[in-house]
Amino acid sequence: MAGKRNPARLVIALSVAVVLAVFLLYTSIAGGGTPSIAPSELAGKTGVVTLVGLVQPGYKGDSYNGGLRFRLKDRKGASNQAVTVVYKGSLSDQFREEREVSVKGELRNGVFVAKKDSLVTKCPSKYTAKKQS
Repeated sequence: MAGKRNPARLVIALSVAVVLAVFLLYTSIAGGGTPSIAPSELAGKTGVVTLVGLVQPGYKGDSYNGGLRFRLKDRKGASNQAVTVVYKGSLSDQFREEREVSVKGELRNGVFVAKKDSLVTKCPSKYTAKKQS
């Protein structure tokens, strides 16, 4: 003879599943990211942000010992304003002048201090339209 199932177990299990689903949805949409901004938008921002821009000519140093110093400007050319970035960590072979990069960190005394190993170089060939033949 089969025993009666307790409906309270089902209600509790479904409630836990719903709470987890809502939490996952919230963190994927609104919760866990850092704002991505251009160098011209950096003034007055506090806390950790992701800075996205084009590397300007004349960067100095290396990425491990004393830190790499370079300047980033807006990628769309909307502003000629550039910000100095100090970065320590690994560096992609793709890093070079006029290449678009994103780096996570915060503004301190007018200089953007990047978190170690947060620099990502974007390869331009992936984002250009293919020629039609």
